[in-house]
Amino acid sequence: MNIKQITILTDSEIVKMRKAGKLAAKLLRYLRDMITPGISTQELNNMAEKWTRSHGARSAPLNYTPNGFNPFPKSICTSVNEVVCHGIPSYKQILKDGDIINVDVTVILDGYHGDTSKTFFVGTPSMKAKELTNVANESLQKAILEVGPGKHLGDIGAVIEEYVTGFGFSVVREFVGHGIGKKFHCPPQIFHYGTRGDGVMMQPGMAFTIEPMINEGTWKTEILSDGWTVVTLDRKLSAQFEHTIIVTCTGVEILTI
Repeated sequence: MNIKQITILTDSEIVKMRKAGKLAAKLLRYLRDMITPGISTQELNNMAEKWTRSHGARSAPLNYTPNGFNPFPKSICTSVNEVVCHGIPSYKQILKDGDIINVDVTVILDGYHGDTSKTFFVGTPSMKAKELTNVANESLQKAILEVGPGKHLGDIGAVIEEYVTGFGFSVVREFVGHGIGKKFHCPPQIFHYGTRGDGVMMQPGMAFTIEPMINEGTWKTEILSDGWTVVTLDRKLSAQFEHTIIVTCTGVEILTI
């Protein structure tokens, strides 16, 4: 990857990214209390869309159409149990006690994107589900500590892979973090596995997401017939956490808190 392909945000753009990031984080906190047994993922979607509009923003996933894909039909992604990412909300999908669900939200505010996700417990999770989710969350925290000027993008993936595999879990390889700003997805790609010292050197003003997808079993995945929903190949559990961050002169700033 060429560093010239990566957008370096200006101070005024960073201010707008902070506002978008804070709004996305606020939306996720709003939805958190709704995630209980008996609610459908479509109801979560409807509440997210209404809330986003009421705060003067738009839902980036709604009708998002990257190359090779049909438009995404909903406002958020709801990925339950073995669904790795891009789960499509539905009235037919009712959350039940013991499920885990990743809710991924992205808002567009004043032309800039804020992107974040968390995996939530529905009722009382199994011990394995709880361990997997906690490891996924901790892997993100460790990855963020690797961000700073002069460090390499490969350092991020290396620390995630090292930490996760120590628990016997695996890191999804087909889906990655991404640059973000005016565009939803742009360079650089952020791999959640890899080798220290590899990849582009980070510079202040670079904004991207880190969003490790951690599987209970194999890292391999498949896409269902809807063209979007990604599931684990062995149908075992998957958990994910995501933040939008920006490289600063002294380290890193998390925008989605």
